[in-house]
Amino acid sequence: ISAPNEFDVMFKLEVPRIQLEEYCDSGAHYFVKFKRNPKGNPLKHFVEEEILSASKMLLKFRKIIKDEIKNIKDIDITMEKKKPGSPAVTLVIRKSEEIFVDIILALESKSSWPANTQKGLPINNWLGAKVRTNLRRQPFYLVPKHAKKGNGFQEETWRLSFSHIEKDILNNHGQSKTCCETDGVKCCRKDCLKLMKYLLEQLKKKFEDRKELDKFCSYHVKTAFLHVCTKDPQDSQWHPKNLVVCFDNCVAFFLECLRAEQLEHYFIPVVNLFSRNHIDKISKEFLCKQIEYERNNGFPIFNEF
Repeated sequence: ISAPNEFDVMFKLEVPRIQLEEYCDSGAHYFVKFKRNPKGNPLKHFVEEEILSASKMLLKFRKIIKDEIKNIKDIDITMEKKKPGSPAVTLVIRKSEEIFVDIILALESKSSWPANTQKGLPINNWLGAKVRTNLRRQPFYLVPKHAKKGNGFQEETWRLSFSHIEKDILNNHGQSKTCCETDGVKCCRKDCLKLMKYLLEQLKKKFEDRKELDKFCSYHVKTAFLHVCTKDPQDSQWHPKNLVVCFDNCVAFFLECLRAEQLEHYFIPVVNLFSRNHIDKISKEFLCKQIEYERNNGFPIFNEF
């Protein structure tokens, strides 16, 4: 809906035979160790006390990109300062407008998915058990996203990432294999997700001088949307003529999650994205109040900015 000037790029690095050690029962954050650490391991310089250092690898990754940028003469590219706790290296490309590119270093593991994911990806009644089995056979990724540690961060942890699976699901989102294809029946799932993302985006823009919405991001919206897809699995429930109703269902579910302070990670059910460890109650109440106002007044914010 809004101008697509933000892009995510995953830089994959295959790491065979790794061992994961969960950090403080976090569910999503792990220390990474090598089952064997032969001298020929190209990542041996980043291993400290048997642990693959996320902070060292991210620092080196930033340096490589920074050095490469210096060699590009005909395009105005700058690197943004590192954001605390963020795994992304953000580049700003200035042409007729600014384009933001997040480059994310990701370790690729072809091992079985971690045990915490066993009950996640609840798509059996939506996309089918076979699809779920095939998706779980794909690699999983680990990105250098630090876990919270008191008021700071544990800088050596890696966080599980399933963005490639999310993309696969969104591209093949119908019970019918031809859903939304050229000759297939259309649905409004993607339109609902776009509207949900746009709603949060506009609210963050409106209240950018306040801190209550700082910790909310499009991933929260996407996760809630996927749960609604699980709850309403039939293509007929997402007919384009029902867009208003379907969007309202998504908004209603998101509001329920905010009120209950409970948003289950779609792949790791033990992780609650709306727990008070992640987002304080006042922030959730503030967002809830703003969304309720928009919902009760026909979403006037869609016409602002």
